[in-house]
Amino acid sequence: MNRYGVMAQRHWTRGLPRQYAAISDPDSFFTTLGEEVARQIEDLTYELAGETGPGNSYLARVGRLVAARAIAKELILPQRILPEAEQAADDEHDHQEDSPRGARLAL
Repeated sequence: MNRYGVMAQRHWTRGLPRQYAAISDPDSFFTTLGEEVARQIEDLTYELAGETGPGNSYLARVGRLVAARAIAKELILPQRILPEAEQAADDEHDHQEDSPRGARLAL
């Protein structure tokens, strides 16, 4: 299991216990999830970094790749690896039910 799979398993164990309990084979599930996320991050990194143009130095290319990888992780990890915890989602749902329809509280 790669680091993304481990990260997801830890997060889901603590923050999403109902979803975690519903997984019949956690090791296989999180191994597969981690591999998929690693590929998505890799693909998005190269898409964001773009092609190397003439006159770009090695360090400029590395800098673009590092920045692109950070952006890719920022976009993908919350969706696939670190979804919102159950308790926070339950609290928000309860709060919305208590509020008048369409009303939003400014925090």
